Formats: sequence, C-alpha cells, structure tokens
Amino acid sequence: MAWWQNAACKDEDPELFFPVGVAGPAAQQQEARAKQVCGHCPVAQECLEYALEAGMTHGVWGGAGEEERRALRRRGQRRARSAGRARERASAHAGGHRAAG
Repeated sequence: MAWWQNAACKDEDPELFFPVGVAGPAAQQQEARAKQVCGHCPVAQECLEYALEAGMTHGVWGGAGEEERRALRRRGQRRARSAGRARERASAHAGGHRAAG
C-alpha cells in the first residue's frame, strides 16, 4: 500500500494545500489550516521526504511550507558538500599513507 493512501489529507480539497502566493494574511491562514491537517497525519514524514526528493516547490507537504522545504534543501546540500569534502580529505590522507609505506 502506498503511503498516500493513509494520508490525513486524502479526503481534503487539494486546493487547501496550495495557497495562491506565500504572502498576505489569507495565504498564511490557508497554509496554517493545511499544516493543521498535516499535524494529525500518520504519514507526514513520508510526505515531506517525497516532496524533498521529488523537488516539489509549491504547496504544503508533510507539514512544511515552501520556505521551510527550501531551507531543508539548502541544509541538505550543505551537508552533502561538507561530506564530499570530508571524503576527499580522507581519501587524500589515506593515499599519502600508502605512498609513504
């Protein structure tokens, strides 16, 4: 069974999760209502992971709005770059030991 079949939003109007614009009181209230639904969802984490992996840029997914997901993606990219540099340093360090031995 796919995770979305257990989603709390499956019987909600999809428009709720896609506010027009991200600024202004109406959009903020709509986003807050969408996040309330996500707050009671048994598969919110799976939903958020899907949105991040699929690169969803609009709407509320897994309780996270557009700005929140953008921040999560930036943090993930920084971690990936940092991990890549650490692997490069470790590889260079290991290579230096082999050459000396």
